[in-house]
Amino acid sequence: MRIAVRREPDAGEKRVAGTPASVQQLIAASAEVVVEAGAGTAAGFPDSEYAAVGATVVKTIDPKTIDLLAHVRPLGVDLIRTLQRGTMTVGLASPASELAAVAQFRDRGITAFALELVPRISRAQSMDALTSQALVAGYRCVLEAAMRLPRFFPLYMTAAGTVPPAKVLVLGAGVAGLQAIATAKRLGAKVSANDVRAASADEVRSMGGTFISLDLDAADASGGYAKELAADRAVRQQELLTPYVSDSDVIITTAAIPGRPAPRLITSAMLAGMRPGSVIIDLAAESGGNVEGSIAGRDISVEVNAGAITLVGIKDIASTMPYDASRLYANNVANFIALLTTGPGESADFSDEVVDGACLTHDGAVRHAPTATALAESEGKTN
Repeated sequence: MRIAVRREPDAGEKRVAGTPASVQQLIAASAEVVVEAGAGTAAGFPDSEYAAVGATVVKTIDPKTIDLLAHVRPLGVDLIRTLQRGTMTVGLASPASELAAVAQFRDRGITAFALELVPRISRAQSMDALTSQALVAGYRCVLEAAMRLPRFFPLYMTAAGTVPPAKVLVLGAGVAGLQAIATAKRLGAKVSANDVRAASADEVRSMGGTFISLDLDAADASGGYAKELAADRAVRQQELLTPYVSDSDVIITTAAIPGRPAPRLITSAMLAGMRPGSVIIDLAAESGGNVEGSIAGRDISVEVNAGAITLVGIKDIASTMPYDASRLYANNVANFIALLTTGPGESADFSDEVVDGACLTHDGAVRHAPTATALAESEGKTN
Protein backbone atom coordinates (compact mmCIF):
# COMPACT_ATOMS: atom_id res chain seq x y z
CA MET A 1 0.00 0.00 0.00
CA ARG A 2 1.25 3.48 -0.87
CA ILE A 3 0.27 5.95 1.84
CA ALA A 4 0.59 9.72 1.44
CA VAL A 5 0.85 12.27 4.26
CA ARG A 6 -0.25 15.70 3.05
CA ARG A 7 0.88 19.16 4.03
CA GLU A 8 -2.17 20.86 5.55
CA PRO A 9 -3.04 23.95 3.45
CA ASP A 10 -5.21 25.82 5.98
CA ALA A 11 -3.47 28.92 7.36
CA GLY A 12 -4.16 28.10 11.01
CA GLU A 13 -3.40 24.38 10.84
CA LYS A 14 0.06 23.37 12.05
CA ARG A 15 -0.59 19.70 12.78
CA VAL A 16 0.40 16.82 10.53
CA ALA A 17 -1.24 13.42 10.06
CA GLY A 18 2.03 11.51 10.22
CA THR A 19 5.14 12.02 12.35
CA PRO A 20 8.49 10.31 11.71
CA ALA A 21 7.65 7.81 14.46
CA SER A 22 4.20 6.95 13.08
CA VAL A 23 5.54 6.80 9.53
CA GLN A 24 8.21 4.37 10.70
CA GLN A 25 5.43 2.24 12.19
CA LEU A 26 3.62 2.16 8.84
CA ILE A 27 6.79 1.32 6.93
CA ALA A 28 7.53 -1.51 9.37
CA ALA A 29 4.12 -2.92 8.43
CA SER A 30 5.26 -3.05 4.77
CA ALA A 31 3.63 0.18 3.61
CA GLU A 32 5.35 2.64 1.31
CA VAL A 33 4.98 6.19 2.63
CA VAL A 34 5.33 9.46 0.75
CA VAL A 35 5.36 12.74 2.65
CA GLU A 36 4.66 16.09 1.06
CA ALA A 37 7.59 18.43 1.58
CA GLY A 38 7.08 20.66 4.60
CA ALA A 39 4.19 18.60 5.94
CA GLY A 40 5.61 18.40 9.46
CA THR A 41 7.72 21.56 9.57
CA ALA A 42 5.25 23.71 11.51
CA ALA A 43 4.81 20.91 14.06
CA GLY A 44 8.56 20.53 14.60
CA PHE A 45 9.22 17.56 12.30
CA PRO A 46 11.61 18.47 9.45
CA ASP A 47 11.65 16.62 6.13
CA SER A 48 15.03 15.09 6.98
CA GLU A 49 13.52 13.13 9.87
CA TYR A 50 10.95 11.53 7.55
CA ALA A 51 13.63 10.61 5.04
CA ALA A 52 15.74 9.12 7.84
CA VAL A 53 13.03 6.58 8.71
CA GLY A 54 12.52 5.52 5.09
CA ALA A 55 9.76 7.80 3.80
CA THR A 56 9.96 9.43 0.39
CA VAL A 57 9.66 13.21 0.61
CA VAL A 58 8.03 14.68 -2.51
CA LYS A 59 7.39 18.26 -3.58
CA THR A 60 3.74 17.50 -4.33
CA ILE A 61 1.67 14.35 -3.95
CA ASP A 62 0.52 12.75 -7.19
CA PRO A 63 -3.04 11.56 -6.40
CA LYS A 64 -2.87 9.01 -9.22
CA THR A 65 -0.10 7.08 -7.49
CA ILE A 66 -1.44 6.66 -3.96
CA ASP A 67 -3.72 4.14 -2.28
CA LEU A 68 -4.43 6.08 0.90
CA LEU A 69 -4.27 9.76 1.85
CA ALA A 70 -3.80 10.67 5.52
CA HIS A 71 -4.92 14.15 6.53
CA VAL A 72 -5.90 16.32 9.51
CA ARG A 73 -8.51 18.84 8.32
CA PRO A 74 -11.48 17.86 6.10
CA LEU A 75 -10.49 17.56 2.46
CA GLY A 76 -11.76 20.15 0.00
CA VAL A 77 -13.94 19.33 -2.97
CA ASP A 78 -11.24 20.34 -5.47
CA LEU A 79 -8.74 17.90 -3.98
CA ILE A 80 -11.25 15.07 -3.76
CA ARG A 81 -11.93 15.45 -7.49
CA THR A 82 -8.28 14.57 -8.20
CA LEU A 83 -8.37 11.26 -6.30
CA GLN A 84 -8.65 7.98 -8.17
CA ARG A 85 -11.69 5.77 -7.66
CA GLY A 86 -11.03 3.33 -4.83
CA THR A 87 -8.54 5.59 -3.04
CA MET A 88 -8.91 5.57 0.73
CA THR A 89 -8.71 8.64 2.94
CA VAL A 90 -8.23 8.73 6.72
CA GLY A 91 -8.66 11.88 8.78
CA LEU A 92 -11.14 14.28 10.31
CA ALA A 93 -14.01 14.89 7.89
CA SER A 94 -16.66 16.95 9.77
CA PRO A 95 -19.42 15.23 7.77
CA ALA A 96 -22.26 17.23 9.32
CA SER A 97 -20.83 20.50 8.01
CA GLU A 98 -19.00 19.27 4.90
CA LEU A 99 -21.83 17.71 2.90
CA ALA A 100 -20.42 18.94 -0.42
CA ALA A 101 -17.22 17.01 0.29
CA VAL A 102 -19.23 13.93 1.29
CA ALA A 103 -21.12 14.10 -2.02
CA GLN A 104 -17.83 14.33 -3.88
CA PHE A 105 -16.42 11.32 -1.98
CA ARG A 106 -19.53 9.37 -2.97
CA ASP A 107 -19.53 10.43 -6.60
CA ARG A 108 -15.80 9.75 -7.05
CA GLY A 109 -16.05 6.30 -5.48
CA ILE A 110 -13.66 7.20 -2.66
CA THR A 111 -13.53 5.11 0.52
CA ALA A 112 -13.43 7.86 3.12
CA PHE A 113 -12.91 7.17 6.82
CA ALA A 114 -13.83 9.91 9.30
CA LEU A 115 -12.00 9.60 12.60
CA GLU A 116 -14.87 11.45 14.31
CA LEU A 117 -16.96 8.35 13.65
CA VAL A 118 -14.63 5.84 15.32
CA PRO A 119 -16.85 3.97 17.83
CA ARG A 120 -16.16 4.87 21.44
CA ILE A 121 -15.34 1.37 22.61
CA SER A 122 -12.32 0.16 24.55
CA ARG A 123 -10.67 -1.52 21.56
CA ALA A 124 -10.77 1.71 19.56
CA GLN A 125 -9.31 4.06 22.18
CA SER A 126 -5.93 4.19 20.43
CA MET A 127 -7.69 5.49 17.29
CA ASP A 128 -9.96 8.03 18.98
CA ALA A 129 -8.75 11.33 17.53
CA LEU A 130 -11.52 13.36 19.14
CA THR A 131 -10.28 12.28 22.55
CA SER A 132 -6.59 12.85 21.84
CA GLN A 133 -7.19 16.33 20.45
CA ALA A 134 -9.63 17.23 23.24
CA LEU A 135 -6.86 16.43 25.71
CA VAL A 136 -4.68 19.06 24.05
CA ALA A 137 -7.55 21.56 23.88
CA GLY A 138 -8.50 21.20 27.53
CA TYR A 139 -4.94 21.79 28.68
CA ARG A 140 -4.30 24.73 26.38
CA CYS A 141 -7.51 26.63 27.10
CA VAL A 142 -6.56 26.92 30.79
CA LEU A 143 -3.21 28.41 29.82
CA GLU A 144 -5.03 30.86 27.54
CA ALA A 145 -7.23 31.90 30.45
CA ALA A 146 -4.32 32.24 32.89
CA MET A 147 -2.43 34.52 30.49
CA ARG A 148 -5.42 36.86 30.21
CA LEU A 149 -6.58 36.90 33.83
CA PRO A 150 -5.18 39.95 35.67
CA ARG A 151 -4.55 37.96 38.85
CA PHE A 152 -2.93 34.74 40.12
CA PHE A 153 -4.52 31.31 39.85
CA PRO A 154 -3.06 29.89 43.13
CA LEU A 155 -3.40 30.93 46.76
CA TYR A 156 -0.46 32.92 48.09
CA MET A 157 0.11 33.79 51.75
CA THR A 158 2.80 36.43 51.98
CA ALA A 159 4.06 39.07 54.40
CA ALA A 160 2.40 41.63 52.16
CA GLY A 161 -0.95 39.95 52.45
CA THR A 162 -2.95 36.91 51.32
CA VAL A 163 -3.88 36.39 47.65
CA PRO A 164 -6.97 34.15 47.37
CA PRO A 165 -7.10 31.50 44.64
CA ALA A 166 -8.94 32.21 41.41
CA LYS A 167 -12.35 30.61 41.05
CA VAL A 168 -12.60 28.58 37.85
CA LEU A 169 -15.89 27.21 36.50
CA VAL A 170 -15.79 24.50 33.82
CA LEU A 171 -19.00 23.79 31.91
CA GLY A 172 -18.90 20.47 30.11
CA ALA A 173 -16.94 17.61 31.64
CA GLY A 174 -15.96 15.56 28.63
CA VAL A 175 -12.30 14.88 27.89
CA ALA A 176 -11.51 18.56 27.26
CA GLY A 177 -13.41 19.68 30.34
CA LEU A 178 -11.77 17.12 32.61
CA GLN A 179 -8.34 18.06 31.36
CA ALA A 180 -9.21 21.73 31.95
CA ILE A 181 -10.21 20.89 35.53
CA ALA A 182 -6.98 18.98 36.14
CA THR A 183 -4.83 21.74 34.66
CA ALA A 184 -6.57 24.52 36.59
CA LYS A 185 -6.13 22.51 39.80
CA ARG A 186 -2.43 22.08 39.09
CA LEU A 187 -2.17 25.85 38.74
CA GLY A 188 -3.74 26.20 42.17
CA ALA A 189 -7.22 27.45 41.28
CA LYS A 190 -10.42 26.58 43.10
CA VAL A 191 -12.33 24.61 40.46
CA SER A 192 -15.99 23.69 40.10
CA ALA A 193 -17.76 22.12 37.15
CA ASN A 194 -21.09 21.02 35.74
CA ASP A 195 -22.23 18.60 33.05
CA VAL A 196 -25.64 17.16 32.22
CA ARG A 197 -24.39 13.57 31.92
CA ALA A 198 -25.04 11.16 34.79
CA ALA A 199 -21.45 9.95 35.13
CA SER A 200 -19.93 13.42 35.15
CA ALA A 201 -20.12 14.05 38.91
CA ASP A 202 -17.69 11.25 39.77
CA GLU A 203 -15.44 12.18 36.84
CA VAL A 204 -15.23 15.81 38.00
CA ARG A 205 -14.42 14.77 41.56
CA SER A 206 -11.75 12.37 40.31
CA MET A 207 -9.93 15.37 38.82
CA GLY A 208 -10.13 17.33 42.05
CA GLY A 209 -13.03 19.58 41.08
CA THR A 210 -16.24 20.32 42.94
CA PHE A 211 -19.30 19.15 41.06
CA ILE A 212 -22.19 21.61 40.79
CA SER A 213 -25.44 19.69 41.00
CA LEU A 214 -28.35 21.47 39.29
CA ASP A 215 -32.02 20.59 39.57
CA LEU A 216 -32.04 18.86 36.20
CA ASP A 217 -32.35 15.25 35.05
CA ALA A 218 -29.34 13.65 33.37
CA ALA A 219 -29.15 13.95 29.57
CA ASP A 220 -26.95 11.14 28.29
CA ALA A 221 -26.66 10.18 24.63
CA SER A 222 -24.82 7.26 23.04
CA GLY A 223 -21.03 7.16 22.89
CA GLY A 224 -20.54 9.03 26.14
CA TYR A 225 -21.89 12.31 24.77
CA ALA A 226 -24.60 14.58 26.13
CA LYS A 227 -27.87 15.03 24.27
CA GLU A 228 -29.46 18.36 23.49
CA LEU A 229 -31.78 19.70 26.18
CA ALA A 230 -35.35 20.70 25.41
CA ALA A 231 -35.86 24.47 25.18
CA ASP A 232 -37.49 24.80 28.58
CA ARG A 233 -34.78 22.74 30.29
CA ALA A 234 -32.05 24.76 28.55
CA VAL A 235 -33.56 27.96 29.95
CA ARG A 236 -33.80 26.40 33.40
CA GLN A 237 -30.15 25.34 33.16
CA GLN A 238 -29.14 28.93 32.38
CA GLU A 239 -31.13 30.22 35.35
CA LEU A 240 -29.51 27.73 37.73
CA LEU A 241 -26.01 28.46 36.43
CA THR A 242 -26.31 32.25 36.74
CA PRO A 243 -25.08 32.60 40.36
CA TYR A 244 -22.09 30.33 39.63
CA VAL A 245 -21.23 32.39 36.56
CA SER A 246 -21.33 35.61 38.59
CA ASP A 247 -19.02 34.14 41.25
CA SER A 248 -16.32 32.97 38.82
CA ASP A 249 -13.06 34.61 37.81
CA VAL A 250 -12.57 32.22 34.88
CA ILE A 251 -15.15 30.22 32.95
CA ILE A 252 -14.18 27.53 30.46
CA THR A 253 -16.99 26.11 28.32
CA THR A 254 -16.45 22.86 26.42
CA ALA A 255 -19.98 21.51 25.81
CA ALA A 256 -20.59 20.00 22.38
CA ILE A 257 -23.18 17.78 20.70
CA PRO A 258 -21.93 15.80 17.66
CA GLY A 259 -23.49 17.01 14.42
CA ARG A 260 -25.37 19.85 16.14
CA PRO A 261 -24.63 23.49 17.03
CA ALA A 262 -23.04 23.91 20.44
CA PRO A 263 -25.60 24.32 23.26
CA ARG A 264 -26.03 27.85 24.56
CA LEU A 265 -25.05 27.73 28.24
CA ILE A 266 -24.39 31.40 28.98
CA THR A 267 -26.42 34.35 27.71
CA SER A 268 -25.36 37.98 27.51
CA ALA A 269 -27.59 38.76 30.47
CA MET A 270 -25.74 36.21 32.59
CA LEU A 271 -22.42 37.96 31.93
CA ALA A 272 -23.57 41.22 33.49
CA GLY A 273 -23.01 39.99 37.03
CA MET A 274 -19.39 38.92 36.52
CA ARG A 275 -16.50 40.73 38.16
CA PRO A 276 -14.46 43.10 35.97
CA GLY A 277 -11.33 41.42 34.65
CA SER A 278 -12.91 37.96 34.52
CA VAL A 279 -12.15 35.74 31.53
CA ILE A 280 -14.36 33.32 29.59
CA ILE A 281 -12.83 30.78 27.22
CA ASP A 282 -15.41 29.35 24.80
CA LEU A 283 -13.93 26.16 23.40
CA ALA A 284 -17.09 25.58 21.36
CA ALA A 285 -16.90 28.90 19.48
CA GLU A 286 -16.21 27.21 16.13
CA SER A 287 -19.47 25.23 16.35
CA GLY A 288 -21.73 28.12 17.34
CA GLY A 289 -20.50 28.86 20.86
CA ASN A 290 -21.61 27.98 24.37
CA VAL A 291 -21.52 31.70 25.20
CA GLU A 292 -23.70 34.26 23.50
CA GLY A 293 -21.56 36.70 21.51
CA SER A 294 -18.40 34.61 21.22
CA ILE A 295 -16.67 34.64 17.83
CA ALA A 296 -14.14 31.98 16.87
CA GLY A 297 -10.63 33.40 16.76
CA ARG A 298 -11.42 36.67 18.55
CA ASP A 299 -11.05 38.21 22.00
CA ILE A 300 -14.03 40.43 22.78
CA SER A 301 -14.25 42.94 25.61
CA VAL A 302 -17.71 42.81 27.17
CA GLU A 303 -18.84 45.70 29.35
CA VAL A 304 -20.10 44.72 32.82
CA ASN A 305 -20.67 46.65 36.03
CA ALA A 306 -17.83 49.13 36.53
CA GLY A 307 -15.52 47.47 34.00
CA ALA A 308 -15.19 44.74 31.39
CA ILE A 309 -14.61 41.01 31.01
CA THR A 310 -12.81 39.19 28.21
CA LEU A 311 -14.71 36.67 26.08
CA VAL A 312 -12.36 34.47 24.06
CA GLY A 313 -13.68 32.48 21.12
CA ILE A 314 -11.20 29.66 20.69
CA LYS A 315 -10.11 28.61 17.20
CA ASP A 316 -7.54 26.05 16.04
CA ILE A 317 -6.77 25.27 19.67
CA ALA A 318 -4.98 21.95 19.09
CA SER A 319 -2.78 23.63 16.48
CA THR A 320 -1.38 25.96 19.13
CA MET A 321 0.48 22.91 20.49
CA PRO A 322 1.22 21.16 17.18
CA TYR A 323 4.13 18.97 18.27
CA ASP A 324 2.30 16.86 20.84
CA ALA A 325 -1.08 17.25 19.14
CA SER A 326 0.48 15.78 15.98
CA ARG A 327 2.19 12.98 17.90
CA LEU A 328 -1.13 11.89 19.38
CA TYR A 329 -3.13 12.36 16.18
CA ALA A 330 -0.56 10.61 13.99
CA ASN A 331 -0.67 7.61 16.32
CA ASN A 332 -4.47 7.57 16.00
CA VAL A 333 -4.10 7.53 12.21
CA ALA A 334 -1.39 4.85 12.15
CA ASN A 335 -3.32 2.60 14.54
CA PHE A 336 -6.46 2.94 12.43
CA ILE A 337 -4.59 2.15 9.21
CA ALA A 338 -3.09 -0.95 10.87
CA LEU A 339 -6.61 -2.15 11.64
CA LEU A 340 -7.98 -1.09 8.29
CA THR A 341 -6.40 -3.63 5.96
CA THR A 342 -6.72 -7.39 5.93
CA GLY A 343 -3.43 -8.22 4.27
CA PRO A 344 -2.32 -8.92 0.72
CA GLY A 345 -5.47 -7.56 -0.92
CA GLU A 346 -5.23 -4.32 1.06
CA SER A 347 -9.03 -3.98 1.08
CA ALA A 348 -10.90 -2.49 4.01
CA ASP A 349 -12.18 -5.12 6.40
CA PHE A 350 -15.77 -4.02 6.93
CA SER A 351 -16.45 -7.01 9.16
CA ASP A 352 -14.57 -5.09 11.86
CA GLU A 353 -16.98 -2.86 13.80
CA VAL A 354 -14.43 -0.07 14.15
CA VAL A 355 -13.67 0.03 10.41
CA ASP A 356 -17.35 -0.20 9.54
CA GLY A 357 -18.35 2.45 12.07
CA ALA A 358 -15.73 4.95 10.89
CA CYS A 359 -16.53 4.54 7.19
CA LEU A 360 -18.18 7.61 5.72
CA THR A 361 -18.37 6.60 2.05
CA HIS A 362 -17.47 3.50 0.07
CA ASP A 363 -18.05 2.28 -3.50
CA GLY A 364 -20.34 5.16 -4.44
CA ALA A 365 -22.51 5.09 -1.32
CA VAL A 366 -22.68 7.07 1.92
CA ARG A 367 -22.42 4.41 4.63
CA HIS A 368 -22.91 6.65 7.68
CA ALA A 369 -26.69 6.77 8.04
CA PRO A 370 -27.12 10.23 9.65
CA THR A 371 -24.87 11.80 7.01
CA ALA A 372 -26.70 9.96 4.23
CA THR A 373 -29.99 11.35 5.49
CA ALA A 374 -28.63 14.89 5.78
CA LEU A 375 -27.10 14.72 2.30
CA ALA A 376 -30.33 13.41 0.78
CA GLU A 377 -32.24 16.28 2.38
CA SER A 378 -29.71 18.84 1.13
CA GLU A 379 -29.99 17.46 -2.38
CA GLY A 380 -33.78 17.55 -2.25
CA LYS A 381 -34.17 13.79 -2.23
CA THR A 382 -36.30 11.49 -0.12
CA ASN A 383 -35.31 8.10 1.20
